[in-house]
Amino acid sequence: MPPSEPRFDELLAGARRLAVHLEMRDVYTVPDEADDYRHWCETGERDVDPSSAYWAPWVQMVRAATVRGVAMRRVRIVSEPVSDYIRYEHAGTVVNLFAGEEVRWLSRHQAVGLLLPAVDGWLFDDQLLLNHFTGAGKWAEPPMELRTEPDLVKAYAHAVEAVWERAVPHDQYEIR
Repeated sequence: MPPSEPRFDELLAGARRLAVHLEMRDVYTVPDEADDYRHWCETGERDVDPSSAYWAPWVQMVRAATVRGVAMRRVRIVSEPVSDYIRYEHAGTVVNLFAGEEVRWLSRHQAVGLLLPAVDGWLFDDQLLLNHFTGAGKWAEPPMELRTEPDLVKAYAHAVEAVWERAVPHDQYEIR
């Protein structure tokens, strides 16, 4: 992201009502998860300690936002049967919930008929932070792009809300 654009933590700190993350990939290979994912693949054990070095910064950011009254939502569209990476994400979602996020899952075949954005992203009130990835799930260049055009933000928000309405809360979603 160019230095002149706000960072993720700044956007979340500035959110007043809503912060929603739409995830649509079956595999992410981003560096900040590499060690944790590798450990999970080798042992089946996932770090689910909210106070661990891995999770604590995230938990603190989410809690600060929710205390201000920001609704934190995360919705994942997944292929079934799910990838190993999605199993990994599912195993760690207890910490997202502990932090104060609401998390829902939607199988890709149940998303038929929805008009979906081309890329993952975060919606912060009236701002959209698009996440760009390569085909292998690594950050693309640029990795993120802040967009504020009202029509684009409104269309993305509408799509995310349609996904949210169809999606299943985490505690009801069964990994297939």
